[in-house]
Amino acid sequence: MVQSQSQVSNPIGTRHVPPLENGDRLTRVEFEKRYAATPQVKKAELVEGIVYRAEALRFRNHGKPHAQLLGWLFNYQVATPNTELGDNTTVRLDPDNELQPDAALFIDPKAGGQVQVSDDDYLEGAPELIVEVAASSASYNLGDKKNAYRRNGVQEYIVWQMFENRLDWFVLQDGEYVVLTPDAEGVIRSRVFPGLWLSVEALRSGEMQTVLAVLQKVLASAEHEALVPQLCQK
Repeated sequence: MVQSQSQVSNPIGTRHVPPLENGDRLTRVEFEKRYAATPQVKKAELVEGIVYRAEALRFRNHGKPHAQLLGWLFNYQVATPNTELGDNTTVRLDPDNELQPDAALFIDPKAGGQVQVSDDDYLEGAPELIVEVAASSASYNLGDKKNAYRRNGVQEYIVWQMFENRLDWFVLQDGEYVVLTPDAEGVIRSRVFPGLWLSVEALRSGEMQTVLAVLQKVLASAEHEALVPQLCQK
């Protein structure tokens, strides 16, 4: 029997669920229902109650910088107890926001972190650090999504804007995001994660050996080892 187009696009049991479309204004519960019923959609987010479906991602403008940031964070996470790293993991922030950030670094819930892992294996709450790769400064990553992260208590937020080749590292201070600036050596140091240092110019220039060398130097130091236990007190 030949299936109709609606039967092909919707799995059995979900034929009467409307499709997930850009710009839909939904509750989180309805968003999850439509997302599950639209398996051909690989990435979608609910930001301040509005659906954003991702377009196809290009290599130089997203895939490569995403991998570079993930490599930097992975090297930190494996050297730092009580931390966890997620790649494109769904984060349930609040009733109007269900995001899928490019990367999320967070303190293990068992060590007192802000997030919990739900029974269905999603993150609930605000990861301590979220990283996004954006097409430009006009991206919603620096608008509604940034506001949602700030309001829900994401402590640090990194956005690499590819058109401008600009990286902003925000830290939550008195309920507002302020920009961290590099030190005299061009390095930004996390205020939440001891030893998470980033050589910004090296990253922007694609010099990943330098990025990792700066990180590994501090991770191997006695200072990092002494500060790691503080993660359990966040």
